[in-house]
Amino acid sequence: MAQISAALVKELRERTGLGMMECKKALVEADGDIEKAIDDLRKSGQAKAAKKAGRIAADGVVAVKVADDGSYGVIIEVNSETDFVARDENFQAFVDATLEQAFSGRVTDLAALIEAREKDREALVQKIGENISIRRIGLVEGPVVGGYVHGNKRIAVLVALSGGDQVLARDIAMHVAATNPAVLSPEQVSEELIAKEKEIFLALNEDKVKGKPAEIVEKMVTGRIQKFLAEASLIEQAFVKDPEIRIGALATKAGAEVLSFVRFEVGEGIEKAETDFAAEVAAQVAATQQ
Repeated sequence: MAQISAALVKELRERTGLGMMECKKALVEADGDIEKAIDDLRKSGQAKAAKKAGRIAADGVVAVKVADDGSYGVIIEVNSETDFVARDENFQAFVDATLEQAFSGRVTDLAALIEAREKDREALVQKIGENISIRRIGLVEGPVVGGYVHGNKRIAVLVALSGGDQVLARDIAMHVAATNPAVLSPEQVSEELIAKEKEIFLALNEDKVKGKPAEIVEKMVTGRIQKFLAEASLIEQAFVKDPEIRIGALATKAGAEVLSFVRFEVGEGIEKAETDFAAEVAAQVAATQQ
């Protein structure tokens, strides 16, 4: 059996990013052949990645990149299991490379992007020990496209305008990040959603409408629906940087119109498993005592 030196273990750690004990074990099993050890670790790493794929990745980051000429932009969400890993430089490098690949090819096919990045994703899972997933991608095109990423990289937005400039588009994207409008314009709010809002309003204000003439109740409901549409629709919202003007009017003033927007927030829609930390620690302690 070959003698495993500390220098050899150190080299394997630097080349794989794995722990010292795991590297030493791999070198022992490979009889000191570092290239064979790397191959074996990659094989086992793939197995680990597959095993970890069942774990919920509901943390992570979002990222955007906009073409220099403002003609298009790409937005992605990449998930990890914890915010600690989301801040890791290796994870961030993976996100940057994924975004660049999507941007350069104007990729809209999520499955194709996942397949193209799978080898690097598996290597990262092996290295950091958490499940990583490329969750979604969006492409926005238009005469003027601007983007905004909130400082903690948990919310990102792309906005397309028919005119104006990227500064305006970015300002509106920042507004979208803050207010999370449901739709672009009131016309896009479904009749089902409006009917539901009416039902909720009447249920909450049963005492106020009781005994009032039907026309009065209708005016009250209409007022509430108008307010609801303004709150839900981007172009009807008051601009966060200047509440005296609405987004639609802000765009018009600059000779523009808001054409579309895409907003990603990390983990939205993912049901994250709740962990009983005390129970988890107790289980780990019990396991070590068996």
